[in-house]
Amino acid sequence: MVPLMGQLGVDARWDIIKGNDPFFGVTKKFHNALHGRQEKITARDFELFMVTTRQNIAELELSGDMIFIHDPQPAGLISRKKEIGKKWVWRCHIDLSHPNPEVWDFLQPFVVEYDAAVFSAPAFSRELPIRQFLVSPSIDPLSDKNRELPREMIDTVLAKYGIPDDKPIITQVSRFDYLKDPVGVIQAYELVKRSIDCRLVFAGGTASDDPESDQVLAEVRERAGSNSDIHVLLVPPGSDVDINALQRASTVIVQKSHREGFGLTVTEALWKAKPVVASAVGGIPLQVKNKFTGLCSHGIEGTAYAIRQLLTNPGYAKWLGENGREHIRYNFLITRHIRDYLLLCLALDHEGDVIYL
Repeated sequence: MVPLMGQLGVDARWDIIKGNDPFFGVTKKFHNALHGRQEKITARDFELFMVTTRQNIAELELSGDMIFIHDPQPAGLISRKKEIGKKWVWRCHIDLSHPNPEVWDFLQPFVVEYDAAVFSAPAFSRELPIRQFLVSPSIDPLSDKNRELPREMIDTVLAKYGIPDDKPIITQVSRFDYLKDPVGVIQAYELVKRSIDCRLVFAGGTASDDPESDQVLAEVRERAGSNSDIHVLLVPPGSDVDINALQRASTVIVQKSHREGFGLTVTEALWKAKPVVASAVGGIPLQVKNKFTGLCSHGIEGTAYAIRQLLTNPGYAKWLGENGREHIRYNFLITRHIRDYLLLCLALDHEGDVIYL
């Protein structure tokens, strides 16, 4: 979005906070807890969060007429508002519909100091004394992850990862994260495999700020065992073309999350006109309109049933995929996202006016 904003005459900049492993451990627990997962949060965790926050407050250069702070990790930067002034927006990408009360009570005093909060879906919002806006995330259709690819490149990527193209391919692309339920994906695939010969590809990465990801990857590999039809791929950062090719080579794309912010891997799959089976959580139902742009599923058996439905009815699967692509074209491309941000800026600059987002 930054270069496109520049072309529109908006001087935009993206800054990144710093943190160490203990901080990342705390923020991962916060992330899980805000999504509603049970986590043991201690007073030491809150103190570690504040120590890193104070370091970033001292070191980070902050300027601008409008400052967007993304998610809980840097929320405490709002303490610079009195010094810098201007308009501050807290942009929340995660599902806050059932947050851990202890963590939310800790973050809320920071959030209420902002001029506005932005959420990705209506259900994520909280009761706050500040203005709230709904802005869904988006994809760039011309990026390496989403642009059209020639068949030869798709075949090259399949060969690179040792994936034969001799049977239907079911794929989930996501971080190795418990909230993405990778083991549940394997279990659903095994149910499908009883009646339909197919392959499973689980492609994802680990993250330096996610101390659980290596453990999740190990558990997934152990669950997959020596099954030659299950391909667990650790895809390195910057492999956008590979992810693009794997999605385009797939027959059905799955996103079996327990919790989800918005689920841009679903957006990417739908943009490629692929039939999608996804859990009806977080922002996914905004994208997957059940039985029209994809299939919403519940649990392992429900996911397996939906996958079988698509594999045995390719005409229906193609129709869903085409509908899904058009839904993304009209609602979740980067041009709409930029328009919403510019309107949000106008709304905060003209608080007495009515501006429809």
